[in-house]
Amino acid sequence: MARDRKLNTDERILWGKVARSTRPMPGKKDQLAELDAFLTEVEVEQQTAAAAKRPSETDAGPTVPVVSKTRSGIHHPLERPVKRKIAKGRVPLEARIDLHGLVQSEAHILLLEFLMRAHERGMRHVLVITGKGSSLGSEGALKRAVPMWFSKPEFRYFISSYETAAHHHGGEGALYIRLSRRHGERS
Repeated sequence: MARDRKLNTDERILWGKVARSTRPMPGKKDQLAELDAFLTEVEVEQQTAAAAKRPSETDAGPTVPVVSKTRSGIHHPLERPVKRKIAKGRVPLEARIDLHGLVQSEAHILLLEFLMRAHERGMRHVLVITGKGSSLGSEGALKRAVPMWFSKPEFRYFISSYETAAHHHGGEGALYIRLSRRHGERS
């Protein structure tokens, strides 16, 4: 990728969300402050646009409740029959990503991009391999971190539920993820 390429608005918003979840390197706080100002400006513009689209209370006609696109942050486990079908291959895993050997910052970005692409393509079930963390005295950084990431706003929109994978798919070192349906999609 060319270093002099400018990010478009959507890319800057996504990068800003990722950057907010990290600690800036020494001397880079100015760039983070600039990014925060941009994100705040975009959020204000989105709120203003949403307010302009809402019908005023004096307009005649039925009122439509506003449904929030954000989720509570609590993911429910996959139902047992669904997990069993995935394990037996009757429900296909449409994509997989292996995060072995990555540091958390790299894994976070790659996982978010992977889930966004899978969600855009309408996929429902994917496999995320974190590894078991077999180093001495370690439980595995990614094995612990990935489920915590799923409650963060940037992941919450894409994930409906997740569960530890079956033994032949990686067991404790992998997760089955059910992606949420795209807006307006049925069954």
